[in-house]
Amino acid sequence: MCGRFALTATADQTAAFLGVGELEEFPARYNIAPTQPILMAVSAPSRPPGSNLPDREALLVRWGLIPGWVKDMRGFPLLFNARSEEAAAKPSFRTAMRHRRALVPASGFYEWRQSGPAKGQAYWIRPRHGGLVAFAGLMETWSEPGGSEMDTGALLTTAANPAIAHIHHRMPVVIEEKDFARWLDCRTQEPRDVAELLKPAEPDFFEAIPVSSLVNKVANTAPEVQKRVEVSALQETKQKASSEKTPGDTQMSLF
Repeated sequence: MCGRFALTATADQTAAFLGVGELEEFPARYNIAPTQPILMAVSAPSRPPGSNLPDREALLVRWGLIPGWVKDMRGFPLLFNARSEEAAAKPSFRTAMRHRRALVPASGFYEWRQSGPAKGQAYWIRPRHGGLVAFAGLMETWSEPGGSEMDTGALLTTAANPAIAHIHHRMPVVIEEKDFARWLDCRTQEPRDVAELLKPAEPDFFEAIPVSSLVNKVANTAPEVQKRVEVSALQETKQKASSEKTPGDTQMSLF
């Protein structure tokens, strides 16, 4: 499950990380939520021999994938996550899995440890050694009946690794830099060829930092949403026990 994340790197840092051309400057974003625009990198169209243009391009998409066969998006669920174990077979995602795989740059993501039926302690989950990560994404261009088009996308999730599982049982799929080209290659790499990339990050890759409930509200977009708060050992124990009793989430829920 991943319904909030952040991208606080500069445009130059992000472009260099993704291997795309120059990006226009954009502000640090500390609380990105579904339906908002997110940055995705995809394979560029075929380049002529000798071209110096990068073989990847970046674009802004609406976070919330709309399959091409949807006629009216108003009655369609908000598909901001796709379960990686099922995406290649699901009607909503299988075309994008085959033809439009993407990378989503991020500085980290947020997750909530459930406390019974209510939303519990929030955590800012970031790479332990800093820097950017690339989440596995899917992109789909949706055409409205009137003819206008909108690029949309979703993040792929997988089972959480042992370091994250006590907070939530799902986490976004992280694509390692060495696998960027392979993941994006939809011409020669079919979904089954990249299936082993859809795995949890190593247990020591992320660190989870408890933060305040400020992040719960989409309107709160300042750096304070990532400020560490103290959580007592007793509270941690109670929340962990409660989360272990909470049924699994549904893919289309937003916390």
